Amino acid sequence: MNTGHASTAEAACTDALPGAALSGPVSHAVSRVARLHRIAAGKLLKGLGLYPGQELLMMHLWDAGPVRQSELIRTLDLDPSTVTKMLQRLEQTGHVRRRPDPDDRRAVLVEATEASCALHRAVRDAWGSLEEHTLAGLDDGERTELTRLLAKVEANLCRETEGCPERQALQAPL
Repeated sequence: MNTGHASTAEAACTDALPGAALSGPVSHAVSRVARLHRIAAGKLLKGLGLYPGQELLMMHLWDAGPVRQSELIRTLDLDPSTVTKMLQRLEQTGHVRRRPDPDDRRAVLVEATEASCALHRAVRDAWGSLEEHTLAGLDDGERTELTRLLAKVEANLCRETEGCPERQALQAPL
């Protein structure tokens, strides 16, 4: 029995914009791309035993060294309970260690462990794979232009977003 409506699968794969998105086709496209990128990243990270977002936390620790848990919360722009749960999982797998900050016993320092070195290489490789999958079919010039345009879009959104992590970093006391 055909009701004249597209099947769920057909509807999900159409290029047609929902009526409410007609005045924001770029925003709709960015939303779809971000969702699909997160799904693709999640599949790659699952093979490493990570959940999406944990790799960003680890990237920060690998680059910054030991940092206060409060800095991770601010840098990742996540709820404290989310960061705590991420850290608990990463501690259980031996990738991070938490310890009291010797300068302020009330604060907690978080650091990547030696055991996370193999994960570092695996995350780098996974992100490289994600990059190639995401940008397949784009030549070097298009990739450069896309990066430039996305930086402009990010700057626009950051100006409009009071809680923008980049703005917070610029406003943080030294």
